[in-house]
Amino acid sequence: MKPSRIAAHLAPLSILSAALLATAAAPALAQVPQGLSAPQATPLPAPVPAAQDVPYPGTVTLDIDATDTARALYRVTQTFPVARGTQELVLQLPKWLPGNHAPRGPINLIADIHFEVDGRPVAWVRDPVEVNAFRLALPANARAVTARFVHTSPLESNEGRITMTAEMLNLQWEKMSLYPAGHYVRQIAVKPTVTFPEGWTVFTALDGQRAAGGRGNRVTWDTTSYEVLVDSPIFAGAHAESWELGHAAEMNVVADEARLLAIAPENMTTYRRLMEEAVTLFGSRPYDHYEFLLALTERMGGIGLEHHRSSENQYQPTTFIEWDTMAHDRNVISHELVHSWNGKYRRPAGLWTPDYRQPMIDNLLWMYEGQTQFWGWVLAARSGMQPKEQILGAMATSAGYYATQPGRAWRSVEDTTLDPIINARRPRPYSSIHRDEDYYSEGALVWLEADQIIREGTAGARGLDDFAAAFFGGRDGDYGQVTYTFEDIVATLGQVYPYDWAGFLTARLRTPGAPPPLAGIEKAGYRLVWKEEPNPARAGQMRTGEFLDLLYSLGVTLDTGGKVTQTLWDSPAFDAGLVDGAQIVSVNGEDYSADRIKRAIATAKDADEPIRLIVKRGERYLDLAIPYDGGLRYPWLEPAAEGEQALDHLLAPRTDSPAPAPAP
Repeated sequence: MKPSRIAAHLAPLSILSAALLATAAAPALAQVPQGLSAPQATPLPAPVPAAQDVPYPGTVTLDIDATDTARALYRVTQTFPVARGTQELVLQLPKWLPGNHAPRGPINLIADIHFEVDGRPVAWVRDPVEVNAFRLALPANARAVTARFVHTSPLESNEGRITMTAEMLNLQWEKMSLYPAGHYVRQIAVKPTVTFPEGWTVFTALDGQRAAGGRGNRVTWDTTSYEVLVDSPIFAGAHAESWELGHAAEMNVVADEARLLAIAPENMTTYRRLMEEAVTLFGSRPYDHYEFLLALTERMGGIGLEHHRSSENQYQPTTFIEWDTMAHDRNVISHELVHSWNGKYRRPAGLWTPDYRQPMIDNLLWMYEGQTQFWGWVLAARSGMQPKEQILGAMATSAGYYATQPGRAWRSVEDTTLDPIINARRPRPYSSIHRDEDYYSEGALVWLEADQIIREGTAGARGLDDFAAAFFGGRDGDYGQVTYTFEDIVATLGQVYPYDWAGFLTARLRTPGAPPPLAGIEKAGYRLVWKEEPNPARAGQMRTGEFLDLLYSLGVTLDTGGKVTQTLWDSPAFDAGLVDGAQIVSVNGEDYSADRIKRAIATAKDADEPIRLIVKRGERYLDLAIPYDGGLRYPWLEPAAEGEQALDHLLAPRTDSPAPAPAP
């Protein structure tokens, strides 16, 4: 009924009748059954003080002993000056870590913590709600608080990422230092000092590096803010080398062995071209100097993490000396470099926080990471750091997956931006139906489509390059931050080329069930095809990762021994009950091998019989018959016509000038 008719209908009713009607319409209140205990909520303790944009009184000193490589220990001493009259000091380990997009602060690795006030031990209490915070009640006229503790680097990969070996270390300040609550981290001054093993070379973006106290292995830097400190990690090692790249950038490398550093000069030149192409693309440098930190290792944990004036990167040990065969392993460098512009200088408003306690809002990671993935591919190809066929292979691998991924039907790309919080990169069954952090690669394919829309609409006169220069360009040397919103992205795209960008981005990234992200590939003159051999990028990944990808045929990936590591939802393997953790023992009556199962899949194309597997799952052996006759299938991109295509043009160099020569 319309509101007027409802009023007319109720008017003749008695007051009692109206009251009864109102009562009947109200939801019933739950009642505790008589005789059951029913506690009341306990009030939460006083919260940790919120950050204020005011200076912390005095300079915090931070001293780390990183010499115990045998036990992988970092021994930390910090001193915090205290303003007169302070009654309580709350010290906290960073929780919401930049670049992690999630609350990953490893408070579990902090041990043997003790506090002193003016040289005398003082009791501490961990906050019962915010467990990264330590509360200290201070005596009257306290002047300084000293904290002493150890950070234990994991010794095995199942304990976390290994950050210290006998040959190298990766010191990340936020994992092993405390900061006082109640202040923006840019308002906390810190004087850092670290003692390293004798003879090691130290690389970081921190300024003013010099020996401390006359000892060569004891290193200190200029006083800086805690924000800049956290954004300036260290790589150090016994086997190290550094190269100048031009545009105020350096390639700083540590390795498991000295021989692994022997890169051919022409191959190092591709990194110089990378810098040239990046600065040409964005038109400015949001840093005063930039330090690539790269580890050639299989002993320290892998990493790819962005910072404003540096990046943490890991390659397989032989990537420099086996250049051609390891081409697939190099893209992390271009990706993390792009983050200096996209993610650090320009940052989603929800991902800029005043401290490492305030939660981050990840919903624009399809821009932060997705467009960075796009430019990481493009710049790697333009510079020659990776051959074009590797980039086409990477695009094909992503396109093939999203063309078949069932989870896209129920979950949008934007919802996957919450996966760093929801899943924290833990393994889980059936990732194809759950979805993972797809804002990276599906986001990149959407940005490829945006580029092609602009190029079509302007007859090739403009493209996403113009958006990059307009959106990310700034003042050289400005390593502050400028935040952005969805509306800012849409507005700048509209300035480059008028189009319904809000509708486009909403349909592609914010809506479940969007079409597979192939339109950009097709507009760029290529098409997704399926072949019996893996593309170059996937082949390299399979070789170095020691796995077999049968995802688009049988529907599984397998380790070297035939153990299932991933099952594609609704695939032939899934339908037969072949799931993660199952061990394939035999194929068509013969012992399992990678070649044997590939032959069985290929032979089944022309046979009427199913593929028969004996599988060990737990303590049971299962005889599985899998009907499949589609043969081996791997995704590739190929031109849809003769001649140069739009995608070829996108990946071609933008500067004809030679790479800058290294400084003498």
